[in-house]
Amino acid sequence: MTTDHRQAEKPDIVKIKAPTAPRVGFVSLGCPKALVDSERILTRLRAEGYEISPDYEGADVVVVNTCGFLNSAKDESLEAIGEAISENGKVIVTGCLGVEEDRIRSEHPGVLAVTGPHQYEQVVSAVHDAVPPRHDPFVDLVPAEGLRLTPRHYAYLKISEGCNNRCTFCIIPGLRGDLASRQASDVLREAERLVKAGVKELLVISQDTSAYGLDLKYAESQWQDRQVKARFLDLCQELGNLGAWVRLHYVYPYPHVDEVIPLMADGHILPYMDIPFQHASPSVLKAMRRPAHQEKTLERIKSWRRGCPELALRSTFIVGFPGETEQDFEELLAWLKEAKLNRVGCFKYEPVDGAVANDLPGAVPDEVKEDRWHRFMALQQEVSRELLAEKVGHSIDVIIDEVDEDGAMGRSKWDAPEIDGSVFLNEDTDLKAGEIVKARVVHADEYDLWAER
Repeated sequence: MTTDHRQAEKPDIVKIKAPTAPRVGFVSLGCPKALVDSERILTRLRAEGYEISPDYEGADVVVVNTCGFLNSAKDESLEAIGEAISENGKVIVTGCLGVEEDRIRSEHPGVLAVTGPHQYEQVVSAVHDAVPPRHDPFVDLVPAEGLRLTPRHYAYLKISEGCNNRCTFCIIPGLRGDLASRQASDVLREAERLVKAGVKELLVISQDTSAYGLDLKYAESQWQDRQVKARFLDLCQELGNLGAWVRLHYVYPYPHVDEVIPLMADGHILPYMDIPFQHASPSVLKAMRRPAHQEKTLERIKSWRRGCPELALRSTFIVGFPGETEQDFEELLAWLKEAKLNRVGCFKYEPVDGAVANDLPGAVPDEVKEDRWHRFMALQQEVSRELLAEKVGHSIDVIIDEVDEDGAMGRSKWDAPEIDGSVFLNEDTDLKAGEIVKARVVHADEYDLWAER
C-alpha cells in the first residue's frame, strides 16, 4: 500500500470588491420650505443606499431643487441647472421652477427629468432611472430623524403645504396648491425625533402657518396618551412641551394668533413671530388682496406687547408695488416708525410671471423703487438700532451657532438663523454649537449684539 504525500492544491482566493454605492449631488435653492423638501428627498435616497456627494465631480447624478417665486430666483435656478450640466452632465430638476418644464428644457435640453415642488416620489424615481440603487439597501444608514441640511442643533419643521390666500403678487398657490396640513400626530412625532437627536431649536414653517389644520377641520389624531387637534394653538402648546426652542415663521395675522401670546409670555414657546405684513397703505394692501386695516394691526401689536413685553416681530415688505404713490409710501414709513418692528426685510417689487399684479396699472419706475427701498431701510435701521440699544446691560439666553479661534457666534431668542442678527461672544472659545448660555449684552449696533459671560 502506498501513501500519496502530495499536498492538495489550495484553491485560489478571489477577492470580491464590494459594489460602490451610487453617489448623488444636491443643489438646494430657495426658502426653508424648499430646504425641507431637499432633506426629505436626501433621507429617502440615503435609506436606499445612495451616498451624498459634496461636489459635482464625485456625483453620478445631480439633483437641483429650484426656486420659482421671483423672476430673479428663476434666473438663479436656470443658472444653477446650467452649471450642474456643465460640471457633471447628468441633472434632475425639481422644485417650484419645475412647473415650467418647457422653459427649463428649452434652455437646458440635456436635463434627465423635471418634476414640480414636493414631488418626492417622482424625484427618487428619476434618480433610480439615472443611477439604479445598490441591491439590498441598509435602512440603518439613515438616522431616525432623517438627513438634514441645517446644523445639528436646529431644524425646520414643515407643518403644511400650499396656501388658500390669493395675494396678487404671489404665485405660490399655483406652484404648491391649496393648503394641505399634516396630521398633528405626524408633526409631533417628527419634532420629537428631532429633539431626541439633539435639536435645540425647532423652526415652524409653512406657506401660512396660522392657517394650519383649517383644511382638516382641525381633526384630532392620537399623540402619546391623548388626542390632539390639528390646530395652530394646540400644536404650539404641544411643541412647547418637547423642551426645545420653538420659533414661528410665516404667521398670517388671523384673529386667533392672539391666543399664542400667553404661551410666549410664559416661555412655553419663543417670543417671536415672523408676520409678512407686506405694506401699510390701505389702497396698496387692497391691490395686494391683503388685510387692509393697518390701524387695527397697530393696536393688535400694542396688545401683543402688553401681554408679552419681550415679543419680537419680524416682517417683510414690498416697495414699488403697481399703483404705489409717494403718499402710499409715506404711509408705510409712518406705520413702520410707529410699529417698531424688531427685524424687517424689504423687497423691490418684481413682476413675477403668472402673477395677477402684473396686469395692475401704475407701474413704478425702477429708479423710484430703488429710492424708496433705501429710504425704507434707512428708517428701519434707526428703529432696529434703538431697540437693540435697550438690550445693553441685560443678561440674555444665547444659542451658539459657531465657534472658532476668535470666539463664539450665536443668536438670541429674538433672532432666527440666516435672516436676523447675531450675538458675538468674542474670545469665548470653550463653547460648542448648540449650547444655550447666559450672557450680558455689552454693545449693540443696528443689527447685532456683543455679549460676554
